[in-house]
Amino acid sequence: MNETVEAVSAVAATVAAAAPVLPNKGDTAWMLVSTVLVILMTIPGLALFYGGLVRAKNMLSVLMQVFVIFALISVLWVVYGYSLAFTGGNPFIGGFDKLFLMGVTPDSVGATFSKGVVIPELVFVAFQATFAAITTALIVGAFAERIKFSAVLLFSVLWFTFSYLPMAHMVWYWDGPDAITDAAALEKVTAAAGFLWAKGALDFAGGTVVHINAAMAGLVGAFLVGRRIGFGREAMTPHSLTLTMVGAAMLWVGWFGFNAGSNLEATGTAALAMVNTLVATAAATLSWMFAEWLFKGKPSMLGAVSGAVAGLVAITPAAGFVGPMGAIVIGLAAGVVCLWGVNGLKKLLGADDALDVFGVHGVGGILGSILTGVFASPSLGGTGVYDYVANKVGDYDMVAQVTSQLWGVGTVIVWSGVVAFVCYKIVDLLVGLRVPEEEEREGLDITAHGESAYHY
Repeated sequence: MNETVEAVSAVAATVAAAAPVLPNKGDTAWMLVSTVLVILMTIPGLALFYGGLVRAKNMLSVLMQVFVIFALISVLWVVYGYSLAFTGGNPFIGGFDKLFLMGVTPDSVGATFSKGVVIPELVFVAFQATFAAITTALIVGAFAERIKFSAVLLFSVLWFTFSYLPMAHMVWYWDGPDAITDAAALEKVTAAAGFLWAKGALDFAGGTVVHINAAMAGLVGAFLVGRRIGFGREAMTPHSLTLTMVGAAMLWVGWFGFNAGSNLEATGTAALAMVNTLVATAAATLSWMFAEWLFKGKPSMLGAVSGAVAGLVAITPAAGFVGPMGAIVIGLAAGVVCLWGVNGLKKLLGADDALDVFGVHGVGGILGSILTGVFASPSLGGTGVYDYVANKVGDYDMVAQVTSQLWGVGTVIVWSGVVAFVCYKIVDLLVGLRVPEEEEREGLDITAHGESAYHY
């Protein structure tokens, strides 16, 4: 009898081992929803946020840039972007194994952060496409109101290819937890992983890959495209803070998909990322508003929404690694530091970063990335770093983790800065960066697109 039971058990074990791991429908549904939420962040969220901040004569040009970049990068992502970012190659870039999504079918699965848990690969492809698209679109705020539309499109293709894809690979590419069974397997996974993943840099949802990456490209662009005509002498106030507030609200809502979706599973860690995204953003809104109230005498709507975006940016790398109290501290710090970023630092740099891409996304991304290393500590309410060999949370070394975070920050600043500079120079040679003076004075809506946002 016992022999029969043992035989049946052995057969069952063999069948179980041979059976493929199937995606959980709950995880799949959550990732589909998260992907749609990130699309909401970009179109219409980012488009309206940026659009409201420019002058009325340039409203449609900004909407057009964001909208068309989203479309352009979505196509490039499935043609070659996904393959170069998320297949094995070397520490800095992937290969061409999945060019044109070759071999990716409805039955293909991708790893998550839990052993034995997978999601449909096509969902992961779509989710990551939205990240690539919004990152490239973020850059346009830095040179808004004076750049050629053709230059925007050509720069987007070049920068996406040579900055976004390598950074995504460096930070996020690895073979997945199921490949780690012992110390030797971990060594093998680390050797095949992206450069910054191997360095131990934590970036839950894109502090380096998205925010600092785009901000450096924007800052370089602000310098190379040059200041707007009348900058510092004429009023260049936002034409519709109403639309900016609507856009910011959509960004906040969509960001729950951005951050909580980056967990790749519908688990407690996704819930943690959601709570952190809520409270860090709220804290940053309040800290920016009160600091501005204190120094300028009045709390502004522009300040409140800028604070919210600063909080969203800063919590992005930390979302699934820190506790809610750590998230509040990160948010409070982001509101004040990014307020300085768009005032004090902007004056020091002297660039006409029209919509403060570097002051908010660059400064907030750097702050959040470094503080992730501090507040991920279990002693400060964080989750620590999971040890896939021991299958438990490992011992936490804050100094070592902050050092890893600085590796990430430093790498993306240099990489994106250099790549962006070269890309702008190529674009300037081929099509030119800036519109003629008379077109800039008339506004890009009419001169570039033959349309007006408003008819009076």
